[in-house]
Amino acid sequence: MTEPRRLFDCIQYQLDSKPMPDMLAGKENGQWRKYSTQEVKETVDKLSAGLLNLGISDGDKTPEGRDKITIICKNRPEWLMIDMAIQQIGAVLTPVYPTISISELEFILQDAQVKMVFVNDEDLYRKVLEIKANVPSLKDVYTIEKVPGAKHWKEILTLGDETAAAKVKAIAGTIQFEDLATIIYTSGTTGKPKGVMLSHRNILSNVLDSIPCFPPGENMRSLSFLPLNHVFERMVSYIYLFKGTAIYYAESLETIGDNLKEVKPTMFTTVPRLLEKVYDKIMAKGAELTGIKRKLFFWAHDLATRFEINKSQSIGYRMQLALANKLIFSKWREALGSNLLCIVTGGAACQVRLIRIFTAAGIPIMEGYGLTETSPVISVNRYQEADRKFGSVGPLIDHVEVKIAEDGEILCKGPNIMMGYYKRPDLTAEAITDGWYHTGDIGLLDGRFLKITDRKKEMFKTSGGKYVAPLPIENKLKESPFIEQVMVVGSERKFVGALIVPSLSNLKDWARHHGVQATTAADLVKEPKVNHLYKELVENFNKHFNHVEQIKKFELLPNEWSVETGEMTPKLSLKRKVIMEKFRDAIERIYHDARQETVS
Repeated sequence: MTEPRRLFDCIQYQLDSKPMPDMLAGKENGQWRKYSTQEVKETVDKLSAGLLNLGISDGDKTPEGRDKITIICKNRPEWLMIDMAIQQIGAVLTPVYPTISISELEFILQDAQVKMVFVNDEDLYRKVLEIKANVPSLKDVYTIEKVPGAKHWKEILTLGDETAAAKVKAIAGTIQFEDLATIIYTSGTTGKPKGVMLSHRNILSNVLDSIPCFPPGENMRSLSFLPLNHVFERMVSYIYLFKGTAIYYAESLETIGDNLKEVKPTMFTTVPRLLEKVYDKIMAKGAELTGIKRKLFFWAHDLATRFEINKSQSIGYRMQLALANKLIFSKWREALGSNLLCIVTGGAACQVRLIRIFTAAGIPIMEGYGLTETSPVISVNRYQEADRKFGSVGPLIDHVEVKIAEDGEILCKGPNIMMGYYKRPDLTAEAITDGWYHTGDIGLLDGRFLKITDRKKEMFKTSGGKYVAPLPIENKLKESPFIEQVMVVGSERKFVGALIVPSLSNLKDWARHHGVQATTAADLVKEPKVNHLYKELVENFNKHFNHVEQIKKFELLPNEWSVETGEMTPKLSLKRKVIMEKFRDAIERIYHDARQETVS
């Protein structure tokens, strides 16, 4: 086959090069249901033909003229099959997070004039029905799991005929490299979502230019659990499909541990928050050990914190690490399925300490960087060690250019830059000047490695006129086993403060050993001994920062921030404005009397 020009070409590409028995796989009734490349092709073609006969079309081929279809669904094989079926008839998939609020969902369905929605289950079906009357364009809602009284997606497979099948082939042949492939609405922390228009060229160029960064080889398996409606997991899925890597879908976030052992993947993608949770679990198990086993565990962990790449380390250190690998780290790898070659992380800044420790343990972490508007990859730490650097987000991928603006903002240019924001030429003009996309991130190029130092919008100025970048401070503090989450505050204030969510399990252990009677989170955060512990922790971390950046006062909060409670975005980044509003009283307590005792 010639060079692929559309995302859906991956099916034919796989059929021509190496058809697979498990192109896609998901759990059905407790068993892994595998879809071969041939079965995927047949299902996708039937689905396309059925959609055509339901009146879905590419219209006048403009972004506004093409019919839009939304999918609100957990990761499963049907997700990508629906995606490719829609693509090859020139319609546009507009996916959204299953956790989306009703008001945001209604806005997106109206803004995109969505004609049809696919939902995962009954709960999401009811969610769409609640607002269906407010969206005149919406004709049909189909479910993927069977829901009484609802239309099932498989009904569409029976609606095609030979005429429609021939028409699908003809339309697919007319779809161009530059044509719109999808609209992804970014879940902004404030304001209305923006529809990012990405063409086949945007995403496919990113796929093809990222493939060389991944481990070489065949017969690989991946486990997919990051939401497919986010560009990161979706784009990586197409890397898997063009590379011939089987995709197995985790049943849920809760079953990842079991699914890793069943699937034994060679790689998976994650976000730093989930990686932190994996690490915390490993450390909790280590803390339960006693005697020589405990000593060995923490000896190995200490070795890993001193690991370097692309630098020679003493023969003594290397021998100790080899022993640690055999005795301790082999068990870490076993818990992740034993076959793992690497983990790819993105979506937010990852603690360098975690990347160092996992890499030392024989689990290389490939941290990358990008945005929805850049399809997404701008740079990534490669599988090859020479192209990885701790503290960076790796070298740029091929065909992508970066320059650093005078104020430190990262500007990006290349075939991966979005077509624009849907129906918002004003916002597009603000974001892209002379082909350069303004990322809103602050960074620098360290030789050929890109480093991110902060979000432009998240930097703030104290009342003394000094700029503070919160991310590096937050990431440093999260190295403490006693700190689960943290947000640095201090815009237009006299000093820097912080909201801290303790790691409850570790804090409870500490409290037991230090004679603290309180057991609930609400009571623990009020305990003077507990507050003294955190004061000492913060003082210790303050040594890493200049005087202006040091945290002078903090408030402990009893409850973890989450997507469900509204403080985190679906990709598990902090919604700073929401947190500022929600915990306004706690912030005011930090600043209400500057004469009160502060961290020294």
